[in-house]
Amino acid sequence: MTRDEFRRFCVAKPFRPFTVCLADGQQVRVWHHDFVMISPTGRTASIYQRGGALDVIDLLLVTDIKLSAHGKPKRRLGAHARR
Repeated sequence: MTRDEFRRFCVAKPFRPFTVCLADGQQVRVWHHDFVMISPTGRTASIYQRGGALDVIDLLLVTDIKLSAHGKPKRRLGAHARR
């Protein structure tokens, strides 16, 4: 996934929480756009969790994004889905 594709989910108005699925099966929840920072190179994203834990992910390893409605997964979009 590219930096620009990932950023579209982060800056969507209204923002909807989403889950980032990685190639190794790990899933990382993005609760709010203020909890995400994309590196200047666009290769990694730092995602803070509600309790303060930090996940650093390689955006090239993102395989899917699961959008949420009201905090629960609703619809699944592939990394290369057209929006």
